[in-house]
Amino acid sequence: MLVLLGAYIIDIFAGDPEDFPHPVRLIGKLIAKIEYFLYSEDNKEKQLLMGMITTILVVAISYIITFFVVYASYLVHEGWGTLISIVIAYTTLATKSLGQEGKKIYTTLNTGDITKARKQLSYIVSRDTHDLSQEEIVRGTVETISENISDGIIAPIFYLAIGGPPLAMAYKAINTLDSMVGYKNKRYIYFGRASAKLDDIVNYIPARLSVVFISIGSFLMGYGFTKAMKLAILQGRNHSSPNSGFPEAAVAGALMIQLGGASRYFGEVIHKPTIGVNKNPLKPKVILQTTKLMYIASFVGLLFFMAFKMLIGGI
Repeated sequence: MLVLLGAYIIDIFAGDPEDFPHPVRLIGKLIAKIEYFLYSEDNKEKQLLMGMITTILVVAISYIITFFVVYASYLVHEGWGTLISIVIAYTTLATKSLGQEGKKIYTTLNTGDITKARKQLSYIVSRDTHDLSQEEIVRGTVETISENISDGIIAPIFYLAIGGPPLAMAYKAINTLDSMVGYKNKRYIYFGRASAKLDDIVNYIPARLSVVFISIGSFLMGYGFTKAMKLAILQGRNHSSPNSGFPEAAVAGALMIQLGGASRYFGEVIHKPTIGVNKNPLKPKVILQTTKLMYIASFVGLLFFMAFKMLIGGI
């Protein structure tokens, strides 16, 4: 429980300093290095096998290194072990960084600099942003923040609660693999399949728990519990991902907005099913509303998992 609370507090106040040697960046370098040696343009069976080996290696290395760092620090002193665990756990969370990215885009849109806002959005999404309208920038920002309520906050807290920093870091490895090689393009459709499927599996429970936390957050913000929950149940599957649609639908229901639709990826227009109700326009203020909802939902999730840790007698 102390590790969860400490990690969350540090994340809320510190975020992700640019000069901090963040483990996710190291995991990204590890993925790139292993891919360099194992990627093959031979037949699809070999690509599937090499992709599976890459996934196993990256996840195993991330878990084992974290486990031994935590284990060794506890051998030195229990207090030192707790401190190291808190610091490692903090690096798996992305609450403040999500909020900061959203606020940057909101502030830029309010100045009327749409070109700069497109550039800022390009740092946090994989879609093409060079010709997006203001409404499309808002939609992309809200979708990313909504999806990452699960991927960047609730899922890491979930795995911290059930398996400590090693399991949370293994989750981050899976999530990073999916973001780097889990694409359905010519290069990665087979090589990245194992990573993408594993990411779907490990996010199944957190994505659905996030709906509950977002719905409670919606109630606390005065938007009501039912709208968010009902829309997530009805439209959570309106997405190519088996998980991402659930937090997006919950946010869309809370704010009475419409997400989804056409987006361009790597030069190709992809038509996604719409999520939500087109009641409120996608103005810049919706980004702030989404960010506030994200913070509240994350805190509700933290309290839930701290209570869970208390029930099972963990620290």
